[in-house]
Amino acid sequence: MTGSAQYVLEAREVRKRFAGGPQAVEVLSGASLHLRAGQSLAITGASGSGKSTLLHLLGGLDLADAGQIEVCGQSWAGMSAAQQGRWRNQHVGFVYQFHHLLPEFNALDNVMMPLRIRRVAAAQAQQRASALLEQVGLAARLLHRPAELSGGERQRVALARALVTQPALLLADEPTGNLDDDSADVVFALIEAMAREHGSAMVLVTHDAGLAARCGRTLRLQHGTLHETGAA
Repeated sequence: MTGSAQYVLEAREVRKRFAGGPQAVEVLSGASLHLRAGQSLAITGASGSGKSTLLHLLGGLDLADAGQIEVCGQSWAGMSAAQQGRWRNQHVGFVYQFHHLLPEFNALDNVMMPLRIRRVAAAQAQQRASALLEQVGLAARLLHRPAELSGGERQRVALARALVTQPALLLADEPTGNLDDDSADVVFALIEAMAREHGSAMVLVTHDAGLAARCGRTLRLQHGTLHETGAA
């Protein structure tokens, strides 16, 4: 974390609008939040309320029209695209509802990818990826491609890939939304345990009140702003 940054993640008065037909639609109209290392935050809201848009902005995948978002003391708006990519690789991990694994690569290669992008030596990257896959219960699936894995197994590979760089911030967008109840519980328990182990701050976007309640705080996105709804 650079300088004397107090928060892993800080968003202040974030605004975002999209052109839609004859009139622009303002999805975010002053959303603010902050998160320290080791804290977890759930963001809930109606379908189409802008939850995923907000998560993309927090992770620097898109830029806000106004307001400020800082991760580990650095603003996304102050970086070039190449700098943003490096900062994401160093500090942010993503887990989505759909795993987004590379189909032509096996589980081990998928998890190694962020480390190889960081130019970590192949042997070291393989060792770290193997250890993490073993930790999520997939020691016997290292050489299986995504098509050869169950939905829950694919999501565990995606989780291992998100955490292999030990990110300061984990962003999870409906990470169990495509799984049956049993698989969802296993995957989210792993997310909780591994984020805690690595000291990662976590933002979870979910429509599941049960999952939201397992986070330290819950904010509801409504009419473009975030509202406190209680703590676990």
